[in-house]
Amino acid sequence: MTVSRPWQITLRVIGLGWLLILLLAPVAIIFYRTFEHGLTEVFDSITTPAAVSAFWLTIEVAAIAVALNTVFGIVCALALARGTFRGKGILDAIIDLPFAISPVVVGLSLILVYGTTGWFGPALADAGIQVIFSFPGIVLATIFVTLPFVVREVTPVLREVGDEQEQAASTLGANAWQTFWRITLPSIRWGIAYGVVLTVARAIGEFGAVSVVSGKISGETETLTLLVEKRFTNFDIAGAYAASALLAVIALGTLLIMTTFNRRREEA
Repeated sequence: MTVSRPWQITLRVIGLGWLLILLLAPVAIIFYRTFEHGLTEVFDSITTPAAVSAFWLTIEVAAIAVALNTVFGIVCALALARGTFRGKGILDAIIDLPFAISPVVVGLSLILVYGTTGWFGPALADAGIQVIFSFPGIVLATIFVTLPFVVREVTPVLREVGDEQEQAASTLGANAWQTFWRITLPSIRWGIAYGVVLTVARAIGEFGAVSVVSGKISGETETLTLLVEKRFTNFDIAGAYAASALLAVIALGTLLIMTTFNRRREEA
């Protein structure tokens, strides 16, 4: 179908205008409101003890969730792409569960399992371990919501490259670890990198599940997203904008890395 030039221009204007209204304008307003009173106020807002604690807690939780989900994602992707076992279809469907379930429901389900009246809560309490309203609960919630990204990025890459080189290496005497390290891992490295970046972005921006299980204790279990909500509801608008701008900077950096990795993955 041939589209006339006036229609092409009209469609481009509509598309760019839609993106401007929905994506660019809100982010631009956040940065404008953040810096409209000068850098000093912004610096003071993001260097309070609560903000510094929230920043490092967010980074620590993201680091743990990304490391564990990367290992799980690679193993699970290998099982799905190379393995033949009973229940493979069920495993493939379960991995997408975090995409389908609301993060708030995830948080509530973790309370039912690990809370003081949950399945494992009393036993963990007797052992001196507190999961809900504590750091482990935040990590578990973040792992849950970020679980599918590495799996879903690596599995199609494994299927596309096939297993001919792995079989050839095995025929030449390489063991399973040597085959994975020298053949499989180099061929899927950009898929892993892209999945890791997606996981980082989701982990840093997670709010719903973390909000339910964290308890929102300032300086202890309050992440950056929870800090933004708390400041906004307490009418500390400038502080909320400053924390939001910090999150936006992290997100834009992540987007830049994603774009770079995606380009290299397509070239590989």
